[in-house]
Amino acid sequence: MAAPADRIRRDQAELRRWRAGDLDALVRAIDESREHLVPWMPWAADQDRRRTVEFLVRARHQWDTGQAFNYAITSGGALIGACGLMRRIGAGGLDIGYWLHPRWTGRGLATMAGAALTDQGFRLPGIDRVEIHHDAANAASGAVALRLGFTEVERAPAPDGAVAPGEVGIGVVWRITVGEWRERGTAA
Repeated sequence: MAAPADRIRRDQAELRRWRAGDLDALVRAIDESREHLVPWMPWAADQDRRRTVEFLVRARHQWDTGQAFNYAITSGGALIGACGLMRRIGAGGLDIGYWLHPRWTGRGLATMAGAALTDQGFRLPGIDRVEIHHDAANAASGAVALRLGFTEVERAPAPDGAVAPGEVGIGVVWRITVGEWRERGTAA
């Protein structure tokens, strides 16, 4: 089964496949980022060590089965966030997600990670589009999509409404096709 690279470098961001040894650093990053994450990511409110172990086990299984390809985001050797490519938008598509520790935001690192993920996604057989989904109130996620050259293709009430405290319940979908990605010369 085709998979993206285990390790990807894009400018100052390095993405690498999660390892069991990342547990302590990931628990610390989530704990230090909780206030920053909770408005947008419902899982962050009660993420603890046990759930983080479960995430790392699930990430390995999902990678091995091709369901999702989750990465640690590092910079200068520090674990600063997480991102992934997920097969949850139907045939031919991948959805990307990302979060950063608040001390590392505002430096373009989420955009670098998103570019690396998009480039890797389009290297997989049969992938013709990549999407970013977020709540309309999460302007930072929309800004990353815009900087990457994605086009907003949908804005509609989210099927589950607002599921995190900062959300307004309006889902926004951004998309880029493989042709658009290559035309823009965005690929590495």
